[in-house]
Amino acid sequence: MDDASQDGTAQLASLSPGILVHRHDRNRGYGGDQKTCYRLAADQGADIVIMVHPDYQYTPKLLPAMAALIGNDLYHCVLGSSILRGYELQGGMPTWRYVSDHLLTLAKNLFNGTKLSEYHAGYRACSRSPLKRLPIAGNADDFVVDNQMRRQVLWFGYAIAERSGATGYFPDASNMNLRRSVRYGIGRLITSVEFILARWGVRYSDRFPSFT
Repeated sequence: MDDASQDGTAQLASLSPGILVHRHDRNRGYGGDQKTCYRLAADQGADIVIMVHPDYQYTPKLLPAMAALIGNDLYHCVLGSSILRGYELQGGMPTWRYVSDHLLTLAKNLFNGTKLSEYHAGYRACSRSPLKRLPIAGNADDFVVDNQMRRQVLWFGYAIAERSGATGYFPDASNMNLRRSVRYGIGRLITSVEFILARWGVRYSDRFPSFT
């Protein structure tokens, strides 16, 4: 998947046999890229799709364990959590991010009645069922798409599992600075309100539709 980059990766990948290459005609952002990837994977008949952020924060060694939980029909969605281990600060996570992530996760758990360790993980595995069923096409094209998708997983009745994984934080690992994190936090809160209104039957939306 190439989000209209200019570095020649798509051209190089297209020369390799067995690799399906798709390229956006314009840059559609983190969310837009992710939504296209899920659609293409589902259309190709994938049974398990795993997303991992390409900034080397998350270890790929967790992939088999996450896939096993789905492949053995235990869960439809699995998150790779950096919080369960309890070593975020030692791993280099900025203090402001540590505090904000915990506060936002606490608020989300209160809103949703869940006990997830985090709602912002960039490591997620899904089975084919939610990818075909969830209305992810209408989700945001920025980072809040992850939160919207997790809410949709819960809204459509799928259980979420978590696996603890080692993470590392360093200057080049993430482009989520304080300003973008604040905007992301606001987007998450807006999604929370939208989710609660739908759960209370006050106002449904394309992301959280009525089942009646």
